[in-house]
Amino acid sequence: MTLPKFALAGGLVSALALSACTDPAMLGDGSDPNRNTRGGAITGAILGAGVGALANDSNPGLGALAGAAIGAAGGAAIGNQLDKQAAELRQQLANDGITVTNTGEQLVVSVPNDITFDTDSATVNPALRADLGRVAENLVRYPNSDVRIIGHTDSDGAADYNQALSMRRANSVADILQAGGVTYDRITTVGRGEDAPIASNLTPEGKAQNRRVEIVVIPQNAA
Repeated sequence: MTLPKFALAGGLVSALALSACTDPAMLGDGSDPNRNTRGGAITGAILGAGVGALANDSNPGLGALAGAAIGAAGGAAIGNQLDKQAAELRQQLANDGITVTNTGEQLVVSVPNDITFDTDSATVNPALRADLGRVAENLVRYPNSDVRIIGHTDSDGAADYNQALSMRRANSVADILQAGGVTYDRITTVGRGEDAPIASNLTPEGKAQNRRVEIVVIPQNAA
């Protein structure tokens, strides 16, 4: 008796998922510099196995294996790119206030508004232009990604005003990246205002964390 292709796909996907859970690189104390390469390969294999099995009506088991191999290669390539790009950015940026977070699927470069803009201004401070120029140089070296620039504020003031200010600030950062060689078609700007806090708006420290511009780097073949 032959198993339905859904059962075969599910079995292989479950096995791959179990390997992801038991892989020391995925348990993650953050010490493995290639953890996102490994994680991307495992995730790609899981997704590829399921798609391959469902796509191959005549031999779902073979389709799952082929899909897993293709997915693993693609996922590893994305993870490797993000690992390298994040390491380069951290080395190149001079301001300790700028953080680079590698989620395994995208990079988030967070730039605090307090060091980037004067109060109620959307003009980038001259001291930050050099670092944003280095971000642009990095993005030019890694052209196979989309860039989403998201402005955020704290909750002080009117929500509509905060949203408009966050959009102007995102556009100002986008202008500097474009001047540094990042093509217009790669960039999307978003103003979130006070809608996406990462800390409490009840304390000055929390408000300072919420006032930020995020440069999100998304590999194009990760979609």
